[in-house]
Amino acid sequence: MSTLYIIATPIGNLDDITQRAIDTLKEVDFVACEDTRTSSVLLQRYQISKPTFSFHQHNEHHKVEHILNILGGGQKVAIISDAGMPGISDPGFLAVRAAHQNGYQVIAIPGPDAVTTALASSGLPCDRFVFEGFLSPKKGRQTRVKEITESAITCVVYESPHKLIRFLEMLHEFAGEKRWVCIARELTKKFEEVDRGRLGEVLDRWKEKPSIKGELVVVIAGKEYDE
Repeated sequence: MSTLYIIATPIGNLDDITQRAIDTLKEVDFVACEDTRTSSVLLQRYQISKPTFSFHQHNEHHKVEHILNILGGGQKVAIISDAGMPGISDPGFLAVRAAHQNGYQVIAIPGPDAVTTALASSGLPCDRFVFEGFLSPKKGRQTRVKEITESAITCVVYESPHKLIRFLEMLHEFAGEKRWVCIARELTKKFEEVDRGRLGEVLDRWKEKPSIKGELVVVIAGKEYDE
């Protein structure tokens, strides 16, 4: 049966892939990869040999039609991103929507993701939370940061290393130094770091670092939270 699989892949440690993900990747006819070079490391590790093609933010609209043609031929396609679940701050949404609209089966294979991993390790309230992904670097960013600081529930944001300090400074401007935050860097990797504390203290610590590298997730507690 024609099926589009959305498969979560490890966010760092390759051992985090699920057996079901491995089995499914071995079963499909094609694998759409955010970056075929990155995905080849994972596929080779688990002896998965399938035809691959690129499927990233710059060609997603064009490649959706290619995926639909494959499904129309009665074959199975898997979409994987460089890390985590496709569609969550990664390509995937357009293909999933198109598959549903054209009557094809869509199955998600769950697995690691940076959002819940960072949230669970933060020690901040996680019964309710908002995921913002990467904030727009354009006009309106400051307004969005202000809205985040006014929220009563925990918020999770992805941030790039070269923008982290400015983002923390904007949070500090609107929320003050007492707000609880947690920065999770390089989750599941060799240099994993989870830094939790009051915003003023955390900001000072990260300003003192000679350089900031890696994948970053920032967890911001709601405005009413204290401990």
